[in-house]
Amino acid sequence: MRDSRPRASAIRALPMATGAAVAVALLAAAPLAARADRTGKEVVDQVCIKCHGTGKEGAPRIGDRKAWEARYARGLTSLSQSAIEGVRKMPPHGGNMALTDLELERAITYMVNESGGHWSEPINRAKPPPPRSGKYIVDTICAKCHATGVGGAPRIGDSAEWIRRAKQGFDSLVRSAINGHGGMPSRGGKADLTDTEIQLAVTYMFQHSVATIDYEKGQGKKP
Repeated sequence: MRDSRPRASAIRALPMATGAAVAVALLAAAPLAARADRTGKEVVDQVCIKCHGTGKEGAPRIGDRKAWEARYARGLTSLSQSAIEGVRKMPPHGGNMALTDLELERAITYMVNESGGHWSEPINRAKPPPPRSGKYIVDTICAKCHATGVGGAPRIGDSAEWIRRAKQGFDSLVRSAINGHGGMPSRGGKADLTDTEIQLAVTYMFQHSVATIDYEKGQGKKP
């Protein structure tokens, strides 16, 4: 009579085979998990440009302000939904199902901005990027006004003016930058700046301004 019980060697091999299969599956998934979300420009250059570069099949051409004007008036949510589901001759996800929803939103934002819009590129809210340094923000944004005092902005290095403005507390300076003050728009006109980044930028400008104080004379000086 044939023994139908599993042999001991076969039983011992099962965990090994299962473990190997799991390892292979994890290795195969690793590149997908590790891949960083592409920027809008990267997605457009790799995928969208095929149609939106020339206006093929009625796609709004990148740079055609008139063609994009009515579209960006609909807002990012509406445009993204059309791109995800597909619209007219454009297939879902632009024909590339490997694109994430975030990458599609970034691609749309890039095309809108190249066609007269002024949108901020969406970020991955699950993995927000580390805050940019105060120096970087000041050099790329704040310096446009604060380097020379355009529109009455306190000039970097003018210690007396910065100290006068900080009399109500340093937090008041940060709140003014976040909410807008006088001729300065909210967040310096850059909606994607976080509260932390605004604080870093204000701190950087303040510290580099009060450093010009002549403590022996007890007054600030303007370099």
